[in-house]
Amino acid sequence: MPIRPDPRPVLREVAILTQTPDHGLITDALWRHERDRPERQATVLGDDRRTYHQLAAQVRELASLLLDLGVQRGDRVALLSTPRPEFLISFLATAHVGGVWVGLNPRATLRELAYVLEDARPRIVFGFPELIGQDHREQLLAAVPDATAATLSLGEGFGRFTPLATALDEHAVDVSAVGRRATAAASGDPALLVYTSGTTGAPKGAMLSHRGLLRCATTQLRYWPVDPLRLVNNLPINHVGCVGDLGCYALLAGGTQVFMERFDPGALLQTIERESITFWGQVPTMFAFAMDHPEVARTDLSSLQRIAWSGAAMPRDLVARLAELPVALSTSYGMTETTGSVTFTDPGADVDTLAGTVGRPAAGYEVRIADEEGRRVPAGEPGELQVRGDWLMLGYLDRPEATAEVFDDEGWLRTGDLARRRDDGNLVLVGRSRERFKSGGLNVYPREVERVLESHPQVAIAVVVSVPDELYGEVGAAAVLPTAGARLDVASLVSHARDALANYKIPKRFDVVDDLPMLEVGKVDRSALQARYSGQPA
Repeated sequence: MPIRPDPRPVLREVAILTQTPDHGLITDALWRHERDRPERQATVLGDDRRTYHQLAAQVRELASLLLDLGVQRGDRVALLSTPRPEFLISFLATAHVGGVWVGLNPRATLRELAYVLEDARPRIVFGFPELIGQDHREQLLAAVPDATAATLSLGEGFGRFTPLATALDEHAVDVSAVGRRATAAASGDPALLVYTSGTTGAPKGAMLSHRGLLRCATTQLRYWPVDPLRLVNNLPINHVGCVGDLGCYALLAGGTQVFMERFDPGALLQTIERESITFWGQVPTMFAFAMDHPEVARTDLSSLQRIAWSGAAMPRDLVARLAELPVALSTSYGMTETTGSVTFTDPGADVDTLAGTVGRPAAGYEVRIADEEGRRVPAGEPGELQVRGDWLMLGYLDRPEATAEVFDDEGWLRTGDLARRRDDGNLVLVGRSRERFKSGGLNVYPREVERVLESHPQVAIAVVVSVPDELYGEVGAAAVLPTAGARLDVASLVSHARDALANYKIPKRFDVVDDLPMLEVGKVDRSALQARYSGQPA
């Protein structure tokens, strides 16, 4: 089924912005918008609306305070917050003075929070005492290392946390200091530290540079032109999707970020209508929840110009539903270590391409599919997707061995994702190398199986993990979430799978479930699902 042609609206500044994507600082766009469009809305949170003039003034004020507090090039500054304007202000202020910003998720456990803070060793920690009805005082006081130079509250003071307003008064902040002293940062320096488990092991801090954030935001502007750009940012601030894919993309375009502190499908639909959102970017499960919400039929979505998703494959039936809207559809592929997306679907891609591929490598990006020896594999054969370029992460903080494990001697980043190239050049993800398992000595790629199961008309989402088996060593177990109101018959699903898959690929266990364990960013928590099946043979 063909998708309606991509309208490709013209962004007034795109030609200028894309000429020099690898130079300067991420804050350069802010100062330009302050000069050229000071009264345009930059951020929205409920009734709190800030123009680019106001945003720039607050960034400049906080940057001056950071300088007064001794933040130097490479120092980390952390913030515990939901997606709010304060997140953007603290990120930009930190980046401008040469610091490295770290987002902390309020939903993290004390153990998880303490781990990140101990590893990042921030000089400054900011935090809200309360967020969306939850108190975080004890969590912050217990997790922040004693060596932290300053702790500041974005609200009332508590314990060792001084109210930010008090700190600004006490330091008699001189905003002109930003212009005189903030010259240490360079485009190749890290601006953002994002903790990810990467391809293996415990969470590691991926260092993302000004150059990388600029390059990836510029690339998105080329492939996802929207004018005016108004988007919803409701992803957790410790995720590159919040800061980079949405935050820097909107900033570079001079667009408006409408913040939502948590994902709520009904409230999201209301926000799209009320705020005339033009770009809707989420992960597929968020779209599934929104499109299944009873209010979707009564919601005016006519302001939307583009819908884009990444982070996981979207079931074909859901793509087909979205294709009924008069909106350009896009999908892409990227990961934390690539800073942003490195592949994009073509304008006007059909439903099968949008559901089954992640598009082609972005123009100017080096992307290959290689075997274990680093040799390119022929079209149609699976191999590891690898990427090379100076916009990739700089490495993992204080972990040279882990960095060396993911970069080869020629600079290729091993993503750990398995893919194959179709004859038309589009790339198909077949799974993660660590998710691949052997059943009777034969390779099974979970994503290949999931795609077949999701093509069943009564299946919304399917997730396949391996379980131990005495005869075959490992076999697949499928957790299947039905479409709204469907009564899914497992026998029909097995028959459906047999029509498309070799017998060894068909899961030996099928569980029809009411919900799936989810990560905060809207992806299925495969580790939690694997743990649920651990020790339970099919």
